[in-house]
Amino acid sequence: MTDPGTSTSTSTSTSTSTSSDAARERGESGVRQVEARVVATRREGAYQYMTFAAPGVPALARPGQFVALTVGGETSSLLLRRSFSIHAASPASEEGEEDILDLVIAPHAPGTQWLTTREIGDVVDLVGPLGRPFPIPRERVACVLVGGGYGSAALFTLAMALRDRGCHVELVLGAATEDKLFGAYKADRYADAVTITTDDGSAGTKGWVSDVLPEVISRSQASVVYACGPMAMLESVARVAAEAGAVSQLAVEEAMACGVGVCMTCVLPVVGNDGVTRMVRSCVEGPVFRGDRLRWDAIGGGRCVVPDDALGAPTPAVPSTPVDGGVELDRRAEDHDDLVSVPTGLPDGPPESVVPDPHAAGTPAETAVDEPAADDGDRAPDAPRSAGATQTATSTEDQR
Repeated sequence: MTDPGTSTSTSTSTSTSTSSDAARERGESGVRQVEARVVATRREGAYQYMTFAAPGVPALARPGQFVALTVGGETSSLLLRRSFSIHAASPASEEGEEDILDLVIAPHAPGTQWLTTREIGDVVDLVGPLGRPFPIPRERVACVLVGGGYGSAALFTLAMALRDRGCHVELVLGAATEDKLFGAYKADRYADAVTITTDDGSAGTKGWVSDVLPEVISRSQASVVYACGPMAMLESVARVAAEAGAVSQLAVEEAMACGVGVCMTCVLPVVGNDGVTRMVRSCVEGPVFRGDRLRWDAIGGGRCVVPDDALGAPTPAVPSTPVDGGVELDRRAEDHDDLVSVPTGLPDGPPESVVPDPHAAGTPAETAVDEPAADDGDRAPDAPRSAGATQTATSTEDQR
């Protein structure tokens, strides 16, 4: 098993990126479906740290992406896959070695409980890497990485990539209790400074990550804030980052039933470069989005609604009104077709076929962050929900 915190972590990060680039240059697909074999598994706090041999997947993986696994045996399989952020990816460097993936899984419900009881040698069907990765700054800027619960699992390879770029990196890890923190014991190997918070004060500062984040951003003079964890935490991170004048890049938490953009269960309202709100798929257009592009007014309480001003939003009918004789008729618009018509674009906007990436970071001067190339769309974290909440592509709490 390869822990990204070993002495070879920097070279592993570099080789993974190089292998990924080489694979794309050869025209290889960015997504693989393989039979992944469990090669190691151990308990780590409230979570299960599982290592899989997954041929061909690690060389294609980038920080922030995730994989989707089937759960259940021949007589107990569940229809939907479970999605988990990639904690570490180690391509085989020599003949005879295996391609290795490390995942961090919280046994929330039957699906994940089944998965976390797999033993060495067991095989599961795995698809990945999926989703759009975290964008990396073009310049050597200070960055703060915020993880909630096992949402922090997605941040360690990102920290290595940022340090390879020459960025100053600080980690903020939070959870409800000490046993729900992930990676705190090895965080100082990845960052120039580490801050820990727990809701009950059992480790680090008592409180939430949003309580300490303003001071961390100010002290480090961070230009970019990355985060992965529960949606409530991500909303707070986006707000604090905006107040500090920093760009936030968030791996969102949404239930991902298919992981490849087919089922539409993970859609979120996101504002595009043209100012138009669209419902986009977290597993394909995400899971990483700019914090200031997410429509937080439509997200919350464990559910998401379609904003009235979103492209394609249904036109509400006029409520039914009682009339003489006790008969109720629906008073609707004169042109009934208007109620179900879907706009095809905006007068001042581009046709839908050429609309810009709805979560693109914007101009280089505005963000100083590289957006993934268009061909990185061969994707589909989770993130996890975490401590006291649930998993994002690191999967969804629905590690059911």
